[in-house]
Amino acid sequence: MARLADYFVLVAFGPHPRGSGEGQGHILQRFPEKDWEDNPFPQGIELFCQPSGWQLCPERSPPTFFVAVLTDINSERHYCACLTFWEPAEPTQEAVCTEDAAGREEEADAGGPVRLPPAAAVPPGQLFAPKTLVLVSRLDHVEVFRNSLGLIYTIHVEGLNVGLENVVGNLLTCIIPLAGGSQRTISLGAGDRQVIQTPLTDSLPISRCSVALLFRQLGEPSVPTQHGPPFPLPLGWRTEVKTVTVCGACSPSGIANVLSLFCAALTEHKVLFLSRSYQRLSDACRGLLALLFPLRYSFTYVPILPAQLLEVLSTPTPFIIGVNAAFQAETQELLDVIVADLDGGTVTVPECVHIPALPEPLHSQTHSVLSMVLDPELELADLAFPPPTVSTSSLKMQDKELRAVFLRLFAQLLQGYRWCLHMVRIHPEPVIRFHKAAFLGQRGLVEDDFLMKVLEGMAFAGFVSERGVPYRPTDLFDELVAHEVARMRADENHPQRVLSHVKELAEQLYKNENPYPAVAMHKVQRPGEASHLRRAPRPFPRLDEGTVQWIVDQATAKMQGAPPAVKAERRTTVPSGPPMTAILERSSGLHGNSARRLEVVRNCISYVFEGKMLEAKKLLPAVLRALKGRAARRCLAQELHLHVQQNRAVLDHQQFDFVVRMMNCCLQDCTSLDEHGIAAALLPLVTAFCRKLSPGVTQFAYSCVQEHVVWSTPQFWEAMFYGDVQTHIRALYLEPAEDRDPAQVGEAAAEDERSALDVASEQRRLWPTLSREKQQELVQKEESTVFSQAIHYANRMSYLLLPLDTSKSRLLRERAGLGDPESASNSLLTSSMAGSVAESYDTESGFEDAETCDVAGAVVRFINRFVDKVCTESGVTSDHLKGLHVMVPDIVQMHIETLEAVHRESKRLPPIQKPKLLRPRLLPGEECVLDGLRVYLLPDGREEGVGGSAGGPALLPAEGAVFLTTYRVIFTGMPTDPLVGEQVVVRSFPVAALTKEKRISVQNPVDQLLQDGLQLRSCTFQLLKMAFDEEVGSDSAELFRKQLHKLRYPPDVRDTFAFTLGSAHTTGQPPRATKDKGPSLRTLSRNLVKNAKKTIGRQYVTRKKYHPPSWEHRGQPPPEDQEDAISVSEELEPSTLTPSLALKPSDRMTMSSLVERACCRDYQRLGLGTLSSSLSRAKSEPFRISPVNRMYAICRSYPGLLIVPQSVQDNALQRVSRCYRQNRFPVVCWRSGRSKAVLLRSGGLHGKGVVGLFKAQNAPSPGQSQADSSSLEQEKYLQAVVSSMPRFADASGRNTLSGFSSVHMGGHVPSPRARVTTLSNPMAASASRRTAPRGKWGSVRASGRSGVLGGDVGSRLAGRDMLAPPQANGAPPDPGFLRPQRAALYIIGDKAQLKGVRPDPLQQWELVPIEVFEARQVKTSFKKLLKACVPGCPALEPSPAFLRSLEDSEWLTQIHKLLQVSVLVVELLDSGSSVLVSLEDGWDITTQVVSLVQLLSDPFYRTLEGFRLLVEKEWLSFGHRFSHRGAHTLAGQSSGFTPVFLQFLDCVHQVHLQFPMEFEFSPFYLKFLGYHHVSRRFRTFLLDSDYERIELGLLYEEKGERRGQQACRSVWEYVDRLSKRTPVFYNYMYAPEDTEVLRPYSNVSNLKVWDFYTEESLAEGPPYDWELAQGPPEPPEEERLDGGAPQSRRRVVWPCYDSRPRAQPDAISRLLEELQRLETELGRPPERWKDTWDRVKAAQRLEGRPDGRGTPSSLLVSSMPHHRRSLGVYLQEGPVGSTLSLSLDSDQSSGSTASGSRQAARRSTSTLYSQFQTAESENRSHEGTLYKKGAFMKPWKARWFVLDKTKHQLRYYDHRVDTECKGIIDLAEVEAVAPGTPTMGAPKTVDEKAFFDVKTTRRVYNFCAQDVPSAQQWVDQIQGCLSDA
Repeated sequence: MARLADYFVLVAFGPHPRGSGEGQGHILQRFPEKDWEDNPFPQGIELFCQPSGWQLCPERSPPTFFVAVLTDINSERHYCACLTFWEPAEPTQEAVCTEDAAGREEEADAGGPVRLPPAAAVPPGQLFAPKTLVLVSRLDHVEVFRNSLGLIYTIHVEGLNVGLENVVGNLLTCIIPLAGGSQRTISLGAGDRQVIQTPLTDSLPISRCSVALLFRQLGEPSVPTQHGPPFPLPLGWRTEVKTVTVCGACSPSGIANVLSLFCAALTEHKVLFLSRSYQRLSDACRGLLALLFPLRYSFTYVPILPAQLLEVLSTPTPFIIGVNAAFQAETQELLDVIVADLDGGTVTVPECVHIPALPEPLHSQTHSVLSMVLDPELELADLAFPPPTVSTSSLKMQDKELRAVFLRLFAQLLQGYRWCLHMVRIHPEPVIRFHKAAFLGQRGLVEDDFLMKVLEGMAFAGFVSERGVPYRPTDLFDELVAHEVARMRADENHPQRVLSHVKELAEQLYKNENPYPAVAMHKVQRPGEASHLRRAPRPFPRLDEGTVQWIVDQATAKMQGAPPAVKAERRTTVPSGPPMTAILERSSGLHGNSARRLEVVRNCISYVFEGKMLEAKKLLPAVLRALKGRAARRCLAQELHLHVQQNRAVLDHQQFDFVVRMMNCCLQDCTSLDEHGIAAALLPLVTAFCRKLSPGVTQFAYSCVQEHVVWSTPQFWEAMFYGDVQTHIRALYLEPAEDRDPAQVGEAAAEDERSALDVASEQRRLWPTLSREKQQELVQKEESTVFSQAIHYANRMSYLLLPLDTSKSRLLRERAGLGDPESASNSLLTSSMAGSVAESYDTESGFEDAETCDVAGAVVRFINRFVDKVCTESGVTSDHLKGLHVMVPDIVQMHIETLEAVHRESKRLPPIQKPKLLRPRLLPGEECVLDGLRVYLLPDGREEGVGGSAGGPALLPAEGAVFLTTYRVIFTGMPTDPLVGEQVVVRSFPVAALTKEKRISVQNPVDQLLQDGLQLRSCTFQLLKMAFDEEVGSDSAELFRKQLHKLRYPPDVRDTFAFTLGSAHTTGQPPRATKDKGPSLRTLSRNLVKNAKKTIGRQYVTRKKYHPPSWEHRGQPPPEDQEDAISVSEELEPSTLTPSLALKPSDRMTMSSLVERACCRDYQRLGLGTLSSSLSRAKSEPFRISPVNRMYAICRSYPGLLIVPQSVQDNALQRVSRCYRQNRFPVVCWRSGRSKAVLLRSGGLHGKGVVGLFKAQNAPSPGQSQADSSSLEQEKYLQAVVSSMPRFADASGRNTLSGFSSVHMGGHVPSPRARVTTLSNPMAASASRRTAPRGKWGSVRASGRSGVLGGDVGSRLAGRDMLAPPQANGAPPDPGFLRPQRAALYIIGDKAQLKGVRPDPLQQWELVPIEVFEARQVKTSFKKLLKACVPGCPALEPSPAFLRSLEDSEWLTQIHKLLQVSVLVVELLDSGSSVLVSLEDGWDITTQVVSLVQLLSDPFYRTLEGFRLLVEKEWLSFGHRFSHRGAHTLAGQSSGFTPVFLQFLDCVHQVHLQFPMEFEFSPFYLKFLGYHHVSRRFRTFLLDSDYERIELGLLYEEKGERRGQQACRSVWEYVDRLSKRTPVFYNYMYAPEDTEVLRPYSNVSNLKVWDFYTEESLAEGPPYDWELAQGPPEPPEEERLDGGAPQSRRRVVWPCYDSRPRAQPDAISRLLEELQRLETELGRPPERWKDTWDRVKAAQRLEGRPDGRGTPSSLLVSSMPHHRRSLGVYLQEGPVGSTLSLSLDSDQSSGSTASGSRQAARRSTSTLYSQFQTAESENRSHEGTLYKKGAFMKPWKARWFVLDKTKHQLRYYDHRVDTECKGIIDLAEVEAVAPGTPTMGAPKTVDEKAFFDVKTTRRVYNFCAQDVPSAQQWVDQIQGCLSDA
């Protein structure tokens, strides 16, 4: 029984104590005045009476009623029923209000009063003050409270003749029962009668209509909401953006909203309700709590929160709170609160909040049942004959039906939960723990986020402690979860049966609330209509405290006299119900639990124990695969149990190994929680199986199965401990007959009818009947059981946590998870073990072994934490606990001592035979950093290793070792498949090419165990996916990773392999230069950089002008084929750069070194000017070589010498450079020999100030700023470029593109002045592409993969007839008639950068804005390409996946775009217009485009020498950032690898494919460069500019000194050396047409994936390190004999294994090899392949000449359209066996027709074998070595000179056996031979008289002989030759 009301309170409006305008509530009276002992008066009631604040209002409002809920410190809820009415304000109250009336905002609250408008001056008589009657109760009878307070108000208003004191006194003394379904009629003494019904059970919540209202309010907006889509949303849409608006009574979103709130409250999120009605807020909160039953909400619960307490919403804990919608603005800033707007029908989930959904299928089932309940017509909507009426439930009944749905949901979610309860103690109080992991595992919901959070929540912990008790009163939920689960499963697919079940449950819930539905007769007076508007006769009276108190005292005295009416609770044993079944009928993992698999496991185990080891070995792989299934693992544990007798099973070594391997395989799939109980089943076994190592030393299985995460998880040990304690406590209470052997206790628990809970229930029932002594005895027995188990577990944990080799502190590294906070259960002890290792170790442990201290201390702390937690929870006394703490260190120490002996003996066991490690071959200078780690190389996505479409055996997985050297990561090994044979598998890549390293967990291919692995991906398209062998410790693997990272990202470029190779300098220091002879090149480069730094530092500070020397050229420019000489002139010229008046000798050497660079050689070849600044001379030359940047002061990333217009002074260049990014101003890099147009390159324009250059001069500027002057300089500079072109020097402004038809621009004709032409092709053009005339720009847009991209580049600027039909394939057009209206200069710039820019007023240059991709897009694209070509895992579906990934990467699209732009530029140049490429910073895409343009335009760059020159000039000298883009050092690690150069090589490869006869180099050469530009083997591609190379002393170090056969530092030197030995870089099809400009197809459909990305050979690794790829020399000698020779034997070539080019070389290479072999056999020194080839070629030409008359080779060319001689037949099999037809073009005018070619074929084969003239058979009158001074400031060089009197010439060669003449001096031109004098750089040891000069009409040659006599001899011979002539 309980009081209906505890307190009655009268609260009125009063002034605020601090004088602010707001009023506040004051308690006028409260009854009783003294607090009840059992229930103190709740504080803060006055805040809750008026939640929106106390205010006066200008009109009388009707009375309002709501119930607020307060929660006290003991979590008891107090219900405060508040009835508020308004009375005229007293004068003091009015004064308070009017003072501050103007400062208030207008706001409506729930009671209806409107706050004063800010400026309203209200007459004093019209203000009304609120007054509230409050009833405080612990019972929730809302209607009774409403009636009772209404009665009191009615008596007051209507002036009834009833004493209010009597009514209040009766109300406070009314006593009613709490539950039991009784009915009590009460009367308050005013002629009223009320019937109170108590619920049948008080554990079920009372919801009235609140749940139904909640669904209705969240599914039916009463006002249109401003946010959220105005349509019903699909169910899954809950947490994204997050305002869900609902329409209709049963909108799917209404259900979704309530389900969202339900899940949010269950998973402990913050929920906030908003409404203008307080009663609605109360009901909504009540409804949500009712849905959560049987869980109780245990966090903050405030259905109505007062305005003054709004800061409570910022609390970090979860809550359910209701707030008046007037304060919605204050709730906007809450980032983690889910807001339910009851008036708007929306639920808003913030983006940062994730509400886990119910697990499927429960979510969809619940959703559909709710929709059936809410909308019964839904099921009948499709019926042909729907019933005339559908019975709809009343609101109260619908409420119960909705609750029934959620009750069923909980029964399904928690079914079988009682089977996972652990009874830890029964007496004196039950202690119960829930085995969460087993519950999740058996339900099949291990991964489910929702259930995991629910089980970890506070509500569920309360559920376990409340409902886990085995002996207690039961309710509807207990019955449902125990007996109805089977029915619910059966009904799942029958909606009508589900609905009927819901209705049954709803009936019971309804009956619980309304046990006597018929007899609800109430009689309560109510006030009349509009009574609140009548002027009340007087204010609410003050009640007489004495009268009320007397009534209360009387009732209390009567109660004390009466006997307590205690209704005995019906307590019973709680039914457990059937064991649980999985919610999701999943098969366990990949393998079903077929009986065959279990049979295999059983057979294997019986073979092992019968000693049939061979049979067991055969079955083992199948067993290991079967153990992936859960049933097989359980079966294994059961079978092994059968072989344990007396807790021990001694095995021999082989048996032990088998058992341990199977156990490990079982445990590897166990998660840390062991949901399926596999680790729990194996735990007793690992301490039972053992083997004898030696007398007295036994090794148990636990020492071999420690490497599993489950053993270091505290929750696992706790669950195991509680499970075992339960078993033993159950055994304690079972009768002796039922007692079992302790070993079988685990099984007994499952088999016995009486579970532990049943036993506990029986004991709790008997407990009150036992004597005090007996009770004490049982408590002690239980405690000692728990204590003994704690000791047992301390031992077990030490077994599994202490490693066999305790000297290693492996445990700490590998088990950092020992007790880490994430995995710790709900205990206070969550500090991580790894974190506490540093604490000082407890000296009580009795040992101070320094080595083991680390491990032992960690284990002791882990066990102590465990013991603390379980013993405290299990009620072990503190004395016992202290004793345990003392014992634990001793237990650990004893075990460590045992392990030492085991470890010592186990090392003596013979090791398992493993394959021998194969050591890799290393390069000279390459050193091993880490010796082989045993690994398995696993198959990745390439088919090569696994046979696949390429054919061949499955070479992968392979077993071997991974080696880390200073240069490479190398795997060598053998295939694990024994059928493959003994093929050595090699896969390697340079360390520098590593792009991604990822740890993986993979299955060891041999025994299927899960191993740590590593996946290494390289940008050379290799992938090493490795699983470490079990013998490789994790510390070794970690060391490998660290060393790899250190080598991949060295701190400095000097630590890379290219630098450390062959030098022994310490890391980080530059190698010291050896002897300094004079100003050596190293010091020279240092000076150069020093000066540059000075200058750079000074150039912005000082404006003082210096006068450096200028360079000038003597005489006229020499012909291109002759070497030029440059000397220093005496003229000086003002400039701002060098702070010295005369060139120092070191500067002169700098100049001579600069002059030798590739740039300068190329400039001379192109005739691009001289090194003269003097305008008085060489005016005829339009361009000059300017040394303005020789100190790298203007632009660090440019070369030292630059080509600029002759008319521009050096000091102007500084100013021009400021307009461009990185100071990269426009410089000439190539000139067309035919049209004399020039190609310029620069960085993009700076955004600021430069735009003024192109803008029209609209308004005169007030003063000239620096930017304007820079722009002016820039304009002048461009003008100078235009003027330098002969064709445009005097042209007027008419030569523009504006006259072109603009039809293609979509009908918009631009004005003639706006000449910015965009490279885009609008849709209007592409739609009518087949018929419409082509536009001049086509599409070079970055429009992804749209169809527009196939635009025709060629016609872009060709200016030919617009109606010409477009070419197919994006092919270049026929060279049409080019119109003369062309701009002199086209500037190709980035579209974004040139936005809004106007062209120059003279219209001499034109802007071409194009959209280009950025470097980061190249990086992203390459990553995708890498994944497409080398996927990490084998693809399940065939090739389309590759093509799809390739397309997604957009790599080919980018190549298409590059080729497109390049062809456009080529055409412009070809037509005579110059082009300036000015994109990004000028070092990525600019370099790609400029290089491609030169390659396509100039045949020279398609030779080996020319391509090298192109790369050196455009990529190295012009500062492409190789180190930055290749991420060569630690600094570049974050930027990642961006393959700009590789992309260029790919473009060259595409052109090579289309024009195979135009390139002297082979495709292998491109792959070689692609591989080595990232390999860091050579120094060529390191660093970002010449400036940096000089700073490191790299640029000139190779000059001068002759290094012997040491490793090449330059890739070019290596290529030269290799080319002399093998034709691998040479293209036999090379037969160029000198004049041809190449115009490749650029459509994506014409591009091919480069085989560099896709091919690999596992026989030798990448073939680009030639020394390594050669392989052992013996077998090839035998196998590479001539195919027809009898001694040769056949050889199988596997495409996936062998390198096909090496295994099957082409016919020419084969013949050349054969020749060399024959020459060696004959004892002659073999001739170089190039000499042989050149002779054959020459003979071919001579033979073809009589027929051909110098026409080009018509056999190959005549049928090719567009002069494209691609893919012809080059090597034809003749009619005779192996006759080979070599169709080779002459270089200039010779050629052969088809017939000539056939004759040649017959002769040339024989020519190949014989008829070679030897080098000696030339006419050599005199020969010997002479030093010759090179031209153009080149050094002296020793050459082999031959005087040929017959041909009357002096020839020179590189050395004696060189057959290729390097130069000829025609004796007819010699004027005199005279003695000479030594000049700078001449050989120092030679006598001065050994020098002589030969003066010709062109120049003077300086010679030096080895001594004076030979000099005299040479002079005589030459003069004799001259006199003979």
